Amino acid sequence: MRNLTLKQLRYVDALARHGHFGHAAAACNVTQPALSMQIKELEDSFGLPLFERTPRNVRVTGFGETVLARAKEILRAVDALDDLARAAHGGLTGRLRLGVIPTVAPYLLPRVIGALGLHYPQVDLHIRETLTPRLLEDLTAGRLDTAILALPISEPTLTEVPLHDEDFVLVRPQADADKPVPDGDALAQMRLLLLEEGHCFRDQALSFCNLRNNLPTEGLDGSSLSTLVQMVGAGIGVTLIPDMAVEVETRSAAVSVARFDQVTPKRTIGMAWRKSSPLAEHLTGLADVVRDAITAPPITSEG
Repeated sequence: MRNLTLKQLRYVDALARHGHFGHAAAACNVTQPALSMQIKELEDSFGLPLFERTPRNVRVTGFGETVLARAKEILRAVDALDDLARAAHGGLTGRLRLGVIPTVAPYLLPRVIGALGLHYPQVDLHIRETLTPRLLEDLTAGRLDTAILALPISEPTLTEVPLHDEDFVLVRPQADADKPVPDGDALAQMRLLLLEEGHCFRDQALSFCNLRNNLPTEGLDGSSLSTLVQMVGAGIGVTLIPDMAVEVETRSAAVSVARFDQVTPKRTIGMAWRKSSPLAEHLTGLADVVRDAITAPPITSEG
């Protein structure tokens, strides 16, 4: 095993996560033959297969699971050395890997990217937009430095820092603009359009309406807030969206926006990172910058 390389371990980790040679190669920015060859060489060195290959997918073997667990430990240790080096410079420099959930990324990132560029000009920002479970997995594994997501996440190995409490608003067809605003119980009786399973925003909407997550719906499970708003405009139903999405998502749809009168559904947007991260002190300062970017008044062209 004298020829084992970190590159091979990263390829093994990627293939185990994606279960597909092409997807793993894309994630590693290499060609599929190059990734396949490196993994085959590693298997030949071990004398045992790490993966079971079928025409449709790839599964980790029992021996592969053992190797993968050790590989993850090694990769985390190597990434920690990189974090130590960056922390030793006295500030955030070099690559910063930031994860963001989809119901935040389109609306917050323009502000955040500008603020980070101003306060941390030496940072090379890498952004990953994906669902909360994958963000937490990548944070824990060291593939991300920090993430912006909805709190709480209740993961003991991660630090959670609240940034902003945000209301949800009701989006309904323009023709319903003058109707009374329903409460959660009344909303549960309407045709409520939701994001597909896996989005934490879906769970928050269901909680407000006292609905079960596995409740069948007659409407649409969308992959984006934009799709849901457009379907509301077409008269299919109603939906909830976060306040930060209103300006972007409703400007081209025939919908009305209503705020709830009494009990208002809301979420807490925050940041999370590993408690063990050498960058933890610097990430606390970065969270302050992101908080200021969220709460700053919008820039207008007037004056």
